[in-house]
Amino acid sequence: MKVVHVTQPVEAGVAAVVLHLAVAQRDLGWSVGIACPPSGWLPERARAAGIPVHPWPATRGPGPGTLAETTALRRLLTAAAPDLVHLHSSKAGLAGRLALRGGRPTIFQPHLWSFQTADGPLALACSRWERLASRWTHHLVCVSDDELAAGRAAGVTTDAEVVCNGVDTTHLRPGDRAAARRRLGLPADAPTAVCVGRLAHLKGQDQLLSAWPSVLAEVPDARLLLVGDGPMGAAWRTGHPAGGHASVRWWGHSPAPADFYTAADVVVVPSRAEGMALVPLEAMACGRPVVAFDVGGVRQSVAAPGAVVPAGDTGALAAAVARRLTDPALAAAEGCRGRQRVEHLFSLDRMTDQVATLVDKLVPSGGTP
Repeated sequence: MKVVHVTQPVEAGVAAVVLHLAVAQRDLGWSVGIACPPSGWLPERARAAGIPVHPWPATRGPGPGTLAETTALRRLLTAAAPDLVHLHSSKAGLAGRLALRGGRPTIFQPHLWSFQTADGPLALACSRWERLASRWTHHLVCVSDDELAAGRAAGVTTDAEVVCNGVDTTHLRPGDRAAARRRLGLPADAPTAVCVGRLAHLKGQDQLLSAWPSVLAEVPDARLLLVGDGPMGAAWRTGHPAGGHASVRWWGHSPAPADFYTAADVVVVPSRAEGMALVPLEAMACGRPVVAFDVGGVRQSVAAPGAVVPAGDTGALAAAVARRLTDPALAAAEGCRGRQRVEHLFSLDRMTDQVATLVDKLVPSGGTP
């Protein structure tokens, strides 16, 4: 079996899923490659793992360069001649399906639909594109029931399967909070909320900052640790009323979030939209409670071992965070249940096995039918 994964994101959750799938398929004895932009941690880690990388310069969004990106991808895939192409996220889904037009078995995995990140006429155009591109998609992989439902509501009729995201529960596991705080240089006793993610509008850290004064009103010695960087970082640090407060620490990007989860009393996910975020699963694997807005995939992933509050309700978010900062017994109980839930439902092996089984069904002979 020869598979090429195509992705424009080379950081964060999408990149992590791509790398996990590629390594697992390589371990099955398949010939696996990744087509992606040449910079970022994904190509570096892929090469270190022995996965061939096909450089594909591509920008995050559509624009004047999309035609050239599509042409480059067509040439790349023609030369690689895979039995199956697995397209990840919106840009690869756009360029890849235009390049292949159904000429080769194609899986598309949105990781959050393009029409869910747009507004007005652009959202309508994205919905129309996804309906059109269905004819060039042999199978759709959605990371949550919510994501599949959104696609069906938009008129996407492609055969589909839900393959929930998975995390490495052997690497991410409960650890010593005090030791993690020492390693990070954090106060040993301060009630600490942690938010991990790209500093971008969809990830909603500004909503958490808006909720933070209400948390401080209940827990005056609370600390907020924001782990990540991104296009909105500078604006929020200097322009948001809570961005410069002494209780808020902007850590920046970290390639190894496990210590931050372990150091947390509660992990907060204030996103405006998701397919199924990895952060709640990672936090639960580390035995930490999660407070999150009720956006795509969150209720399915977090469920009872945490608090899922109405999307955009910063008052409810603040109350849920404050409660876990002031009730260590509740936080610990939720953390234990979360760990069990991830082990049973969201392991990395389950995710990679499901995708491998699907590929075998699409290319049953181990080669292009």
